[in-house]
Amino acid sequence: MLQKLKRLGSYLIIIVLLPYVITVFMNGQAVPASKTVDTMQVKAERDGKEMDVPLEDYCIGRMAKEIPVSYEKEALRAQAVLVRTTVYTQIKDNGSQTVFNDGYWTNDDMREQWGSGSYRKNYNRLKNAWDDTEGQVLMYGEQLAYVPYCRLTNGNTRDGKEVLGNEDYPYLKIKECPYDIESREQIQTKILDDMEVSVTETDTAGYVTSVQVGDETMSGEEFREKYKLASGSFVLQKYDGKLRVTTRGVGHGLGLSQYSANKMAKDGKTYDEILEYFFEGTELKEVADIVNSTE
Repeated sequence: MLQKLKRLGSYLIIIVLLPYVITVFMNGQAVPASKTVDTMQVKAERDGKEMDVPLEDYCIGRMAKEIPVSYEKEALRAQAVLVRTTVYTQIKDNGSQTVFNDGYWTNDDMREQWGSGSYRKNYNRLKNAWDDTEGQVLMYGEQLAYVPYCRLTNGNTRDGKEVLGNEDYPYLKIKECPYDIESREQIQTKILDDMEVSVTETDTAGYVTSVQVGDETMSGEEFREKYKLASGSFVLQKYDGKLRVTTRGVGHGLGLSQYSANKMAKDGKTYDEILEYFFEGTELKEVADIVNSTE
């Protein structure tokens, strides 16, 4: 009788597991959707050539290039979400034809920048931040959010409506960044050849929006890029036959300040709290469904 019960139990187990066994045999073991997404292959441009790169490698390479690896864990996690959100916005817009041309570091670049002795430790810090936020992006309603970031503001982030000229990004608001004012990089000076130039307009946060250069009018960001200034927040002064440009902050000043994010992390803020502060009204969501809809 006992043998019959054991035999019957074995049959029942086989009957229950058979569909699963067949599924695994035919399709392979199931993998979480976000994991499949984060390990997909993408095309990235480097030195004028396109190459296939694992998405994870590309995104970690962008993080390595764009944020100090010494920053706090929660700041690195916030950056990972922003990079992933930006990348998937491009994938959603362009589908399988997407070619990423934003700069990134390869493993060789990282070894060169950090030294072989620090490479593994630094790489693991970024990879852990990427893995810890696996599949997460920022959404505003049903849309992927626009998530710009800069190294350091002039003390305030900028208003999205003023900078972009529309109301599509209500979560890009002026946010105080008092930590940024304390940074050693806050004020920088650059000497240029003398020219007829004047600032003709600034926004509420103090960033230049219009510059008159001789007969030409250009935006503050165009002027910043042309003359390789640290920030779009600057004043001009004639000095000893030259033009002295004094800047405040590092970058365009829109969105998240990496420096403030790091300080907030040191004060105990988590990456989701940091993101909520700089992108008020957005939500962290999983990206898998978004990517699947483009296939």
